[in-house]
Amino acid sequence: MINNSNENILLDDANSPDVNRKLMSAVSTDFVKVSDTLREASYVIRKRGFTENPIFVASRRAVDIGQLLLGPNELAGNAWTYRASLLDEFVQRKLVAEESVDLFRESYKNPDEYCCLFVIEGDFAGFIFIPFPED
Repeated sequence: MINNSNENILLDDANSPDVNRKLMSAVSTDFVKVSDTLREASYVIRKRGFTENPIFVASRRAVDIGQLLLGPNELAGNAWTYRASLLDEFVQRKLVAEESVDLFRESYKNPDEYCCLFVIEGDFAGFIFIPFPED
């Protein structure tokens, strides 16, 4: 699922191989360093009833989406900033269209196994589901 249209409609091309390769290669090395923290944050967010679909925003530049979890170099030299957010915030900011909420929820992968990242890299932004490393 990637929101890459001018109409802010969530499209079903999200995990296309080309898009995934680009975004995953950009963030994967860093993700390994922070995955335990994001997994724990996902568990806490769901356990406290905020949402069943936590979204983590990963960016190398300052963004005003969600609540700060980790800044650059806070944990084992991570290069990205990670923020926790909710689908409601993405809808309010018109990053996900209201008519796409059901599609988003249907496409959302098991949060115990996958992390939902909204990656902002340069002028590109999109959702990826990256598997948490096996213990």
